[in-house]
Amino acid sequence: MTASSADLPDDIDALKGAVGVLERELANRDLVILKLRHQLAGLRRHRFGARAESLDQLAMSLEDEAIAAAAEAPVEPEAEPDPAPTDNPVQPKRKPLPDHLPRIEETLSPGEACSSCGGTLKTLGQDVTEELNYVPGRFVVNRIVRPRRACACCERIHQVPLPSRPIEKGRPGAGLLAHVLVCKYADHLPLYRQSQIFARDGLDIGRSTLAGWVGQSAGLLEPLAEAIGRHVRRGTAIFADDTTLNLLAPGTGKTKTARMWTYVRDERAWAGEAPPAAYYRFTPDRKGEHPVEHLAGYRGFMHADGYAGFNALYDTGEITEVACMAHIRRKFVDVHKASGSAIAEEAIQRIARLYAIEKAIRGKPLDERAAVRQARSRPIFEAFDTWLATQLTRISGKTPLAAAIRYALTRMKRLEPWLAHGVTELDNNAAERAMRPVALGRKNFLFAGSMKGGHAAACLYTLIETAKLNGVDPQAWLTDVLARIADTKITLLDDLLPWTYAQRA
Repeated sequence: MTASSADLPDDIDALKGAVGVLERELANRDLVILKLRHQLAGLRRHRFGARAESLDQLAMSLEDEAIAAAAEAPVEPEAEPDPAPTDNPVQPKRKPLPDHLPRIEETLSPGEACSSCGGTLKTLGQDVTEELNYVPGRFVVNRIVRPRRACACCERIHQVPLPSRPIEKGRPGAGLLAHVLVCKYADHLPLYRQSQIFARDGLDIGRSTLAGWVGQSAGLLEPLAEAIGRHVRRGTAIFADDTTLNLLAPGTGKTKTARMWTYVRDERAWAGEAPPAAYYRFTPDRKGEHPVEHLAGYRGFMHADGYAGFNALYDTGEITEVACMAHIRRKFVDVHKASGSAIAEEAIQRIARLYAIEKAIRGKPLDERAAVRQARSRPIFEAFDTWLATQLTRISGKTPLAAAIRYALTRMKRLEPWLAHGVTELDNNAAERAMRPVALGRKNFLFAGSMKGGHAAACLYTLIETAKLNGVDPQAWLTDVLARIADTKITLLDDLLPWTYAQRA
């Protein structure tokens, strides 16, 4: 016998007690192991898995595979496109190159005489092959010539005044400023990299100069961003979210955690006529006073996560909280990936039924959406709530699954307004999508250098993301706005909004 077995009592009741103690210890160990596995699975997904904010890893992988496949494939002559129509759905069809692209024509002639007999050649026809090439973008210099003229009679001097420019006494034009802003806040290209790109074209524009341009442009465009904010607050329902952004702490050489907030108005799900818009704000911390200040005067529904700082808004009675089913689902997805739980899998399937109904009524009128939710979604929703409460009594309360169920039960109570109103949505994904550019930029910029830099970023994210929501090219729109805003009265700012620009274009 081993030493441990020799120490066991001979009395049956005492032995049963010892076994009970061992069973409880093993159960506790199993709980610890389950929690650690859940944490490890989350860390692995965070470190190695594809995330919504970093799909570029998947894109890079697909590009590498395509390059490798092309390198290994045998080289074959590429056939010219067949003008005759084909009914084969598998055969790819090469699209013609756009007509608006400039053509540089090169003629390869066999000459005028036959190389064999010396006879004269006559033309029978010709074959034309088009090859798509790339010529780097070119910078241009606008020379504004203003002659000074003197009157021959009174000798008065006449000269046309210099037109307004985005940056007075500055050298950049509206198009160049728009290019810098879009590269930084839409394409996530830091200013030092832009400076290096400009240097390849022979332009010496330092990062500090570019930073000055960005700051002055943001100051010029801030009234337009505030106009978008007012438009968002006029909505019946909005989506709210926030994310971290490192802020450089002066004098310490370190950073502290600041916040970028977004408030989105998007009524396309119920065919609303108001244009979609995203309004961003930057704050040095996450205190609840900030969303209260951002949404002063707003009345309606607000889709948000369970952040306690929003409670002051709900306590006023003017804003109705609508929780997010995507957050609930995410908890069960994490548990299922970590442990393969059948209960978590069934929860995901029940949630999928609700999303299937939402997909069917997307774009429908408000009354129809509300009626369908009452008739079809409410029974599923209530059955899911009851089922969750039942499952919670059957499992250990210390497991990650139990934590996910408790979170769901708490948040579903605050999701009930979604069932009764057609203006609401099942989740807060509109706000989460609006946060993706900030998450991508965060990886490239690392931190905001100052509060003013954070406010400038919020202003420019507001403009660029709102333009994208309306299907407007941010570069073309900002070029137009920067060329006109200095001469636009504050009462006419609405004429510069992206949806107004889209109507003119």
